[in-house]
Amino acid sequence: MALNDNGQSRRAVAYVLMAYPRLSETYITSEIHRLEQTGTEVRLFAVKPVEPWEQGPPQPVVDLVQAEPHVMPARTSLTEQPLRQWLPQNFGDFWPALRRTLRSRPLRVARAAGAAAAEALRERKQWAERPPKLYVRHFLRAVYLADALLRDPSVGHMHGHYAHDSTTAVWMASMMTGLPFSFTGHARDIYDEVRTPRHFLRRKMLAAEFIVTCTDANVQHLRDVAPEAKVERIYHGLGEDTSALLDKGIERIGRNGHMRLLGVGRLVRKKGFDVLVDACGVLAERDIPFEAQIIGPDGDHADELRARIADLGLEDRVLLPGRMGQTDLCDAFRRADIFCMPCKVLDNNDRDGIPNVLVEAMASGAPIVSTPVSGIPELVTDGDNGLLVAPGDAEAFADALVRIEDDRALAEQLGRRAQETIREHFDGRNSAKRLAGLFREVSA
Repeated sequence: MALNDNGQSRRAVAYVLMAYPRLSETYITSEIHRLEQTGTEVRLFAVKPVEPWEQGPPQPVVDLVQAEPHVMPARTSLTEQPLRQWLPQNFGDFWPALRRTLRSRPLRVARAAGAAAAEALRERKQWAERPPKLYVRHFLRAVYLADALLRDPSVGHMHGHYAHDSTTAVWMASMMTGLPFSFTGHARDIYDEVRTPRHFLRRKMLAAEFIVTCTDANVQHLRDVAPEAKVERIYHGLGEDTSALLDKGIERIGRNGHMRLLGVGRLVRKKGFDVLVDACGVLAERDIPFEAQIIGPDGDHADELRARIADLGLEDRVLLPGRMGQTDLCDAFRRADIFCMPCKVLDNNDRDGIPNVLVEAMASGAPIVSTPVSGIPELVTDGDNGLLVAPGDAEAFADALVRIEDDRALAEQLGRRAQETIREHFDGRNSAKRLAGLFREVSA
């Protein structure tokens, strides 16, 4: 058991997130709540305030979390102004923490500053190019975190969510405090060479006690990056709010003579909703009655999706209602005849792992059509608990939709086996217990 300077045990885990509570990250909030239920003490930090598009209806699970979030000071945008202007506007928020940390750990702070400078130099594309200024922000976030942890003798471990910015702050704070750390890698944060250069990801992996990720495909990728690192696969599991709603009983809403299609997710390219829209166009050409909703906040693909819907004359049949709270979303799952998740891998390697809404839809008993991308085949077995089609193939996607609509026995089988899969392999309580066990191992 790790001890502080007074000989007392350090049992608490500092959880460091990008922002909290994000609407799209109820699975992380559920994870924290369930960790607390295992007896794990959590100290909660967010490196920035919640973005406007991540704000939304109240999430009941947030009220279940005991840890009070500590949000680092809001800053002006470093990407939109020179460093010489940014520093005077923002440095004052971090100066008290830097002064205290320098006073208590001068050599460790110097080491972290040197590491930040070295990484900035490594990321130059040409020798004469100016180093990326973002490492100044990484360093100041780490100072803020280190100062808070040095003043909390109960914390014995740090855990970052996402391998890029939050884990960079955790890694540097570990240098300053001497506390061990781990992190969870998700999807784009471990694949995108721009956001997380491979050499830097490897360096953080080797410094960490262990790395958690949510798919076997991610495990293989991370082990290719750093074979020596300890990498553990732990599925996210069903979120607490969704579990509570579905535990009350799942009664699917009967058919209404139209094929009711549902997609859920932020309107970004990797979700593949353009394929769903085009598949709806195919259904319309075949005179097949349908209605579709794609629920989620706008993203980088929203304008193109709306234009495509208009071009196909589907404005009355393909709706984009925006974000929804979890209760309304569960009702949408129950109404859907088919849940659609046509994910794809983008040119920059951005991708989903296992979309959490796919787990939620399967838990509700909705038949699903998706693609064999990233970790999805670990969840969906084609023809058993869902149907899989090639990414980007709208015609094949439409064929799969019609197959389910025309074969009610198949639809019932897919929905039943989907629920069984979630019960057997995606219980969030079991996932939290495994994670708590890893924290106990490194604290022993």
